[in-house]
Amino acid sequence: MDYLKAAQNVLNLEANAILAASERMDKKVVNAVMSIFERLEETRGQLIFSGVGKSGFIGRKIASTFASLGLKSFFLHPVEALHGDLGRAKKEDTIVLISKSGTTEEVMKLIPFLPIPRERRIGLLGDLGSPIAKECFVTLDCSVEKEACLNNQAPTTSSTLTLAMGDALAVLYERMIGLSKEGFAFNHPGGILGKSLRMKVEDLMVSINDCPQCRIETSLQDVILSMTENPVGACAILGPNNALRGIVVDGDIRRAFAYGKDVLKVSVRDFMTSSPISISKGELANKALDLMENRKSQITILPVLNEKDEFMGFLRLHDLLNAGFSLRN
Repeated sequence: MDYLKAAQNVLNLEANAILAASERMDKKVVNAVMSIFERLEETRGQLIFSGVGKSGFIGRKIASTFASLGLKSFFLHPVEALHGDLGRAKKEDTIVLISKSGTTEEVMKLIPFLPIPRERRIGLLGDLGSPIAKECFVTLDCSVEKEACLNNQAPTTSSTLTLAMGDALAVLYERMIGLSKEGFAFNHPGGILGKSLRMKVEDLMVSINDCPQCRIETSLQDVILSMTENPVGACAILGPNNALRGIVVDGDIRRAFAYGKDVLKVSVRDFMTSSPISISKGELANKALDLMENRKSQITILPVLNEKDEFMGFLRLHDLLNAGFSLRN
């Protein structure tokens, strides 16, 4: 058996099913979905998904996607609903019924008891002429020509298409409400996704009180002593009103000693890095990582300034890595 060809055939079947569904998508259907979403927003209702078996797992995933967009959404098992969980559903909610056949017994038993009116029901169905379809205000065509399963039995192509259709619904909702990256990040505070969109430089920087600081007239010896007392990795060289004039890092000190024996008494202005690359405390931490990495010679520390260009602290690559950010390869 050619296993490679078998695997490719699965992907091709499922991809073709999605493309075919895209061609079948009707403007009238999309407009009907949007009208339901608009009413859902007006009444501040919940979006509920219900199905059995593989359809149920697909429903759980789609509900989770909508929740990540800020809409109250959850999965309701039709059997559990008939044993008390139906109390979670209200007339102002919208429900999405998922069924390949459109005749799933458990879903059909649930429908007569739903407090949600027909004009707030959406079907993700494999048969648009089925009994469940007749109980929905709008149905999306999730029919497939063939399952990718060798025996054309196990939900494979159909479940993939239904999942994709759910993603299409989610993106329609996202577009309707005009969700920004910041809004999306609000629902993803954990993990690198949320951090990259929400965490700011000021959340991770070493504050000014813990940073070595010297005036521009200071000798190199005093700079070294200050850096030893506060081993952050750099020393801020400041002018009037804490304006940043330069920084000294370990490499600057090593280069300074190449000049002669009395180098410790020389003013730091002769060895500091003037006009260093800096970042505002209000910038996203992800931008700081880009500043450090996307250059010929990478840097591992950035001075942080406020809106008045006053020195506020240092942000180190080490701090970013500890927070979960990772270097790009």
